[in-house]
Amino acid sequence: MNEIITAESLRVNKFSKKLFELTMGQSAEGAVRMGTIVFAVTGFFLHLTLWLLHTTGKVIIVGDASELVRSPLSTLYTPFSILLIYEVYQLIRAIPESFSSSIGKQYEVATLLVVRDLFKRLADLEASEGWKVSEDLGFFLIESVTFLALFYTSLSFYRQKSIGSKFEGIVADAKIFIGTKRMIANLMLIVFVMTAGHAFWEWVVEVQSGRGSVSSTIFFLDFFTFLILADILILLISYWSNTDFGSLARNTGFVLSTVIIRVAISFEGVSAMILFTLSSILGIAIIKMFAPSKAV
Repeated sequence: MNEIITAESLRVNKFSKKLFELTMGQSAEGAVRMGTIVFAVTGFFLHLTLWLLHTTGKVIIVGDASELVRSPLSTLYTPFSILLIYEVYQLIRAIPESFSSSIGKQYEVATLLVVRDLFKRLADLEASEGWKVSEDLGFFLIESVTFLALFYTSLSFYRQKSIGSKFEGIVADAKIFIGTKRMIANLMLIVFVMTAGHAFWEWVVEVQSGRGSVSSTIFFLDFFTFLILADILILLISYWSNTDFGSLARNTGFVLSTVIIRVAISFEGVSAMILFTLSSILGIAIIKMFAPSKAV
């Protein structure tokens, strides 16, 4: 009976590996990267053309969608949105890797979200007289500090990938665990495509009705909800093979930081920036606590 179960597991794992290589392997990633660059450049020029038409009065855009053509800087929103989608794809690719690599990619997505909002907010800034600081400028400064915190956290994860070897080595050699994470990545890719398609369709319908919000909650709020569930599932599965408290505490802390990111996306204004910064502080603290000590 056990031999039958093992054989079936191997077949499922083999199929999952082939599917992952087909959709997220090196060749697939290269094609997606090139397509993203072409799409981003094309989207930028299309958005710039739309702004020119709106400025000259040949195309009139009203409602919330007018934010997209308020300034030439607003045209940066489109290429950055496309790059964000590519980063989400990269995030999914990182799921079968170490837990820290996947979490680091989530911080990269959060960083780009804040950068995109910074570019959009630059178009809304207005000059103030004397030493007076306008409300928009004050919030722009807060967002800039939040960006620096997220960016520093992302770089810290990128530089400290090696710390995962100590706390994930017990599980990393288990083919079943890696195969399970690969299956989760395949499922998340399906969720990603479906969620992105649904969000884009709803946004197009809103634009046609004169609304067309450009909030970060579009797509990312739903996707991060599924992503957190995937992180929790991987964490629970890791309990099966790894009972080391340090590894489990570390990964649980990382999951908590991603939950805070998801909540931050659902918020607006200063509250969102505080939560993003809190998530960064938590991520950095965990990295520092579990970083391998240097020999004296």
